[in-house]
Amino acid sequence: MTNLMSMNLLGGIEAGGTKFICGFGTGPNDLVTARFPTTTPEETLHHVIAFLKEKAGARLRAVGIGSFGPVDLDPISPTYGSITSTPKPGWASVNLIRPVENALGIPVGFDTDVNAAALGEAEWGAGRDLSDLLYLTVGTGIGGGAIVGNLIMHGLVHPEMGHIRVPHDRARDPFDGVCPYHGDCLEGLASGPAMKERWGAPAEELPADHPAWALEAHYLALGVATLALTLSPRRIVLGGGVMQPHLFGPLRDEFARLMNGYVRHAAVTERLDEYVVPPALGNRSGILGALVLGAMLT
Repeated sequence: MTNLMSMNLLGGIEAGGTKFICGFGTGPNDLVTARFPTTTPEETLHHVIAFLKEKAGARLRAVGIGSFGPVDLDPISPTYGSITSTPKPGWASVNLIRPVENALGIPVGFDTDVNAAALGEAEWGAGRDLSDLLYLTVGTGIGGGAIVGNLIMHGLVHPEMGHIRVPHDRARDPFDGVCPYHGDCLEGLASGPAMKERWGAPAEELPADHPAWALEAHYLALGVATLALTLSPRRIVLGGGVMQPHLFGPLRDEFARLMNGYVRHAAVTERLDEYVVPPALGNRSGILGALVLGAMLT
């Protein structure tokens, strides 16, 4: 990827529907961060810009933003840098690039939050030295970013991996799903809000032997198998608040059952614990990936 350690300070903003994480540094070893709740666009961006100005100021050479979405990533579009059809109240059509550029006077890179996380893992984490990587986050929503041939995949707009359709056995799981657009897509069935509504408690409060986890492993394995067969990544990284450590074993087992030996590669048939993995950077994948977005402009 890039050689960030030789550069001046970079800023990063991980824009989430619940909180914004902003920071600056050159990589994992010197990253300084702050968190602000996602309130109104004006208030939230004011806090973020003030932090970067006060703590890093003129030392910054560029800023990267990884944002919740959907977002407009087309540089020639008049709404480039904007959040588009989000259900987050007050945030639809909000441009994130312009106020940061105007306030700091430096280049601003922009991409989805999951693409940023994929870049962070590719630079310093579970995807180092790999040309192809899939990052999937499972939390308030489900989203994915793919690196193919060392490049982030965008396509027409950007991938919406959480909204793929997965088989839904209503005899086993009569739950309708929570996605306001698709009902029982992968996000509608397996995101954090889906687990909470179905089982009456957040995922992190459910014990490891709760039946919720077998169903969650099943749905996520369906999604991961589809993405593995479609994109053929060299590694699949799963992060987000739903991905408790005890979920990886059942997910890998279900993934292997679904694949049924079709992909005859040792990574899938013999080393699944190295193929389907948690983020090596923990919860810092996104903010570190935002630094990479900034580095791409310098």
